[in-house]
Amino acid sequence: MFNKVIIISVWVAIGIAIIWIAGFVIMKKNNESPIANISSPLDSFAQCLSDKNVKMYGADWCSHCQNQKKLFGTSFKFINYIECADPSNSRKQMQACTDADISGYPTWIFSDNQRIEGEVTFDRLAEKTGCRYK
Repeated sequence: MFNKVIIISVWVAIGIAIIWIAGFVIMKKNNESPIANISSPLDSFAQCLSDKNVKMYGADWCSHCQNQKKLFGTSFKFINYIECADPSNSRKQMQACTDADISGYPTWIFSDNQRIEGEVTFDRLAEKTGCRYK
């Protein structure tokens, strides 16, 4: 009787482990993280900026661009971001940025073609677009 309880317990533990590992593998295969589905309060603000065709031009080596991205945190994924640094030569600018006449980073361009160069506060972005972040 005691051996049957141990055997059943072992099989139950193995079953649970298999289910847990399978779930982890499926999430990993889909590049999902358990926290990836948690939304940030800034998601709707960033999405609104994108919906209003606001674009941020930047370079991965630019500290001001990195600061701007950090302000948005995980919500930055909703921003229309154009990387200007050529991956093969970070001193060379990508054609899309040359065509947009980007001379400094970051540069925010709005739907009316007005632009702001440098780091921009949420208040300023909200003022220019009517998007709310609070």
